Amino acid sequence: MDTISREGNTNSIVPILGVIVGVLGLVLAGVALAKVSSVNKALAAQTEQLTKIDSMETDVRNAVATAEKANNYSTNLAKQTQDGFNAVSLELGNIRGEVAKLGESAKAPAKAAATAKSGEPAVAGPNEYVVKSGDTGMKIARSAGVSLPDLQSVNPGVNWNSLHVGQKLKLPKK
Repeated sequence: MDTISREGNTNSIVPILGVIVGVLGLVLAGVALAKVSSVNKALAAQTEQLTKIDSMETDVRNAVATAEKANNYSTNLAKQTQDGFNAVSLELGNIRGEVAKLGESAKAPAKAAATAKSGEPAVAGPNEYVVKSGDTGMKIARSAGVSLPDLQSVNPGVNWNSLHVGQKLKLPKK
């Protein structure tokens, strides 16, 4: 009987061991479930952070594009401004040249302005010219078809450096 009783004892331990293994399995399953739950929470938090990072990346790209547009605009504006300054400078140089020519022609004595063809002084004709805004002696002479020295000689009392709008000038006879 010793053999039988020993076999009987072994059989009674197997169900207890089965219960113990089952309980351990349940405990391990519970721990695994808790770990999976915390991993899911961590993944959800990281997903949210990745979404924020993606949004920030989009904002940065937009800011870079806007900065590039502003840089291009300011570069173009600087170039246009420089071109404008260059044009104004050139025009001021031209105006200075014209003023110098006018100054030289105003210094010449009126009597020395004789007609080049005949050597005789110009004679005033019956026509008059009324000075308009922006007129100069040279412009008036060109529009009347006469030389500036002839125009100056028939108007000896005129200050050619300060013509006044409405001032009447005699025109030389052609």
